[in-house]
Amino acid sequence: MDNKNQEMAKKKAVALQYRMDYVAPKVVARGTGHMAQKIIDTATDANVALYENPGLVEELTRVDLGDEIPPELYEIVAQILVFVDDMDKLEALRSGR
Repeated sequence: MDNKNQEMAKKKAVALQYRMDYVAPKVVARGTGHMAQKIIDTATDANVALYENPGLVEELTRVDLGDEIPPELYEIVAQILVFVDDMDKLEALRSGR
């Protein structure tokens, strides 16, 4: 296996969704390798902010699809949601929305 394929095989991604009526964010997609890349590409195409944290991804890959994140991850995920909200606000200012 060449380096490019080795790197692809190691890639992991998780997508979270949060709505006001949820107790906590839910895992709505997760994958490794090519599936991880597809999750990343889909988010990029939809202008969804990406946040890279390998340790957190490792923890989130253990959460079943559709399940809420565990309480021990609330603080770090809350920090990421604030980051994403800030990125959305900056993008809105840049684009004049």
